[in-house]
Amino acid sequence: MLPELAVSHMVIPGIAEFARGGVPDPPTTDDGNAWVDGFCWLYCGHQRTRVLWIGPATVAGAQAPMYACDPCIHELQERVWRSILLNDEPTPARA
Repeated sequence: MLPELAVSHMVIPGIAEFARGGVPDPPTTDDGNAWVDGFCWLYCGHQRTRVLWIGPATVAGAQAPMYACDPCIHELQERVWRSILLNDEPTPARA
């Protein structure tokens, strides 16, 4: 028997939907990711909520870890995919 046939296939949530033309599901609280209690850096401004690290924020050469809550991650993902699917790019400034 071939080794790859003996291994069960892993299903990654949202990937099947993406393959059908949809967008992957965003992470949700207590989904196995490293959610912690803290401040949401995005839209809602909640100061004590479950948040997930979404990447570093960089300003003037300094970096800080940026966290977001479940609803804000959903909103951010919606905006990012809308931009990607519409090939959204800024227009050059007029001189």
